[in-house]
Amino acid sequence: MGPGRRVILAVDVGTTTVRAASFALDGTAPHVATRQCPLRQPVPGWLVQEPDVLVAATLAAMSACVAGTPGAEVVAIALSCAGHGLIGLDAALTPMTPLLTRYDSRSADVARDLRSSGQSRELHRLSGTPVHPGSPLCKLMWFARHEPYLCTATRWWIGLKDYLVHRLTGTLVTELSSASGTGLFDVHRRVWSRAVLDLVGVSESHLPPVLPTTAVLRLSATAGRSVGLPSGTPVVVGAADEPLRSLGAAAIESTVGGLTLGTTGTLWTVVAAPLVDAAEGFSCGALTEDAWVVGRTVGDVVRWAGHALAPDHPAASDTPPALLTLAERIAPGSDGLVMLPHVGDDRAFPEGSGPPGAYLGLRGRHSRGHLVRAAVEGVCLHLGGVRDRLAALTPVDSVRLAGGAFRSPLWRQVMAAVLDCPVRASDAAADDATLGAAALGLFAIGLAHDLRAAVTRLDPEGTRSEPVAVDPAHAAVYRGLRTKLPALHAVVGRVGEILDEAAEPHLGRRTGVGG
Repeated sequence: MGPGRRVILAVDVGTTTVRAASFALDGTAPHVATRQCPLRQPVPGWLVQEPDVLVAATLAAMSACVAGTPGAEVVAIALSCAGHGLIGLDAALTPMTPLLTRYDSRSADVARDLRSSGQSRELHRLSGTPVHPGSPLCKLMWFARHEPYLCTATRWWIGLKDYLVHRLTGTLVTELSSASGTGLFDVHRRVWSRAVLDLVGVSESHLPPVLPTTAVLRLSATAGRSVGLPSGTPVVVGAADEPLRSLGAAAIESTVGGLTLGTTGTLWTVVAAPLVDAAEGFSCGALTEDAWVVGRTVGDVVRWAGHALAPDHPAASDTPPALLTLAERIAPGSDGLVMLPHVGDDRAFPEGSGPPGAYLGLRGRHSRGHLVRAAVEGVCLHLGGVRDRLAALTPVDSVRLAGGAFRSPLWRQVMAAVLDCPVRASDAAADDATLGAAALGLFAIGLAHDLRAAVTRLDPEGTRSEPVAVDPAHAAVYRGLRTKLPALHAVVGRVGEILDEAAEPHLGRRTGVGG
């Protein structure tokens, strides 16, 4: 990017990677800098990070990105951050706890108790956030149970992005998107919920004020020196990473579902006001005050399938292309072989738990190609079921596919046949929230008239999509399979319970659990 070019600097602080990207306003490719952040597990199930280490990595990534675009005018900084984190601060705004990340499952017992008592239903209705171990609500209740003295000494409870905004601007605030993912916020009244706070045992004075996601603050002189930008540079407070991924994938129209498949699988749609399902299966979080993302994220289904099918492959985070070529030679339905994926939904289950996966109907005639095709079909059938449940809540007439897996023709074709509705696919990335942050920032400072226009301006190629043809015969095969899935899941679930019961005595002797 040459001198005089205008850019917006987007920053996405993920669980282990900080990504900073300078998006040119003329739509040319962004300059990107990344930094890694260590994730610690001091106790099994505890997944934490040091807040100041994350801030240092963020400043380093921003500085590298600014240095890589010499002479460019940075019109604003826009922020994205992993949601559901929790940090306790003292009165001097110094961290008293590490960051408890979204994957920290120490509060699994709290979540289980809230679900078994029936309280989770009302909590979800108020907050739009299903009760799960990663939510700040459950983490705060865990602290109240196990570290009450720390709770008494803590002045502020905040999220990671709140801490980052404070370090960049000197202002301690949160914003609507992050607040709506805490489980503590009444999404209907747009205020911290007194009823929930009473249950948790904190007061509103322990939480930061809530700004719109489009609010603009100013970069402090100290932070400006660290990153090489002038003090006073606009800082758009931004949103949580999941809504911003939705925006970056350009699937934000009502009745259009977005489906990304990369590290995880996520399906969502955007509605004008908070919408909560009685079954507690979907989260509802804000992108802006009049754009709310209703959706569900499932665990590392593609990575799990890749490791299961190609442990000998050096990078089995995806299904290797050679295996997909084998699978393309197999007819839909995999000659009677069915795979039920282990979906390990991190929003509902601690790491390593969740419904078991299984291959069913395995015969001597089945080859490795059958195993791969059945895995692809199993993942797609699972996601198709999520789409059905979402469509029962709000209309989803068509679906837009994005993410690394859907660059494969086989993944696209199977997914489209399972969905059996109008489907379009793009090359937008599944795991990159920086484009969404940059687009929200551009809209916030008045350089785009709406969010869609902002995304198109910054990434005109990525917002283009093409229809995916659906073979009616293939769709019919998958419709038949879907009718059998509930019975198959019930059988596998019972088998999993029997195996867990059989394993418990051995696990107890090996780990010292159970006396």
